[in-house]
Amino acid sequence: MESTAERVPTMETKQKTEPQPSTGFRKIFCRGPLKSAFTVRMSRRLLLYLVLLLVGGLAGHQFGLRRAGIASGLGLPEQKPLIGIASLTAESYVRAIRESGGIPVVLPNTESNPQAIADYLERLDGLLLPGGADIPPSEYGEEAHETVKVLDEKRYQFEKALGKAWIERTRKPLLGICLGSQWINVLHGGSLVQDLPSAVKVNHREVTHLVKIEPDSRLSRIFGEMEFQVNSFHHQAVNKVGKGLRIVARSPDGVVEATESTDSGRFLIGVQWHPEKLMPQDQRQAKLLRAFVDAAREAMRRR
Repeated sequence: MESTAERVPTMETKQKTEPQPSTGFRKIFCRGPLKSAFTVRMSRRLLLYLVLLLVGGLAGHQFGLRRAGIASGLGLPEQKPLIGIASLTAESYVRAIRESGGIPVVLPNTESNPQAIADYLERLDGLLLPGGADIPPSEYGEEAHETVKVLDEKRYQFEKALGKAWIERTRKPLLGICLGSQWINVLHGGSLVQDLPSAVKVNHREVTHLVKIEPDSRLSRIFGEMEFQVNSFHHQAVNKVGKGLRIVARSPDGVVEATESTDSGRFLIGVQWHPEKLMPQDQRQAKLLRAFVDAAREAMRRR
């Protein structure tokens, strides 16, 4: 007769009939409900990884949009162009560039070594050559008139090296104001009237006067008008026009007041007056600085 005790599993029977715990990774995580839990955990990790990839991709895409100028249409802040100011002679240059949408970068005029110049050519989006003293007439093959007061040596060497490299090795925007306009002409092989009162019996220092703009010029398209009053602080002006430049503005007495590149695709303008001094009250003159910064923004997008 079979005993009921035989139906009670002994310790030995339990060891044979019940599954034993396993220390193996595969046996623990790849069976039944544990397998499902492991799959869910791995799926969450994969999802988190994909989200991080997506966020990183969107950030890179947004940066690309800003550089391409598309960001403004999506309500994103657009990156501003870097405008080098060759030598700081007045705070008005800094203010004018900032108000026109650029970031002013004042360049130390003690660094005329080739590596420093190369860095500026690469990193800046536009260059402003400001007003100042006189270019040594030896630059255009003449003896100095008694009224000439030349630039200090460091600034002279720096602006000569930077201006020449900028014109010859880039197509980025260049704006010359007063002395800067004269630099543009001399660096293109032109010459200057060394002293207007002595040479042509006119005074252009500390006065205002009319300028007349050529109708088929970039300058006329910027201003949208052919005649207006400007300030005047110079005693020199363009004499022989440099190669690759054209005269686009004169005063009624015949003095050259502005030149620009004959290359219609390049923003390269020099003016004898000081538009930055007239801002922000004179919105007409603000047009020139805004056009310059806008051209630099286009150059930035092409980098």
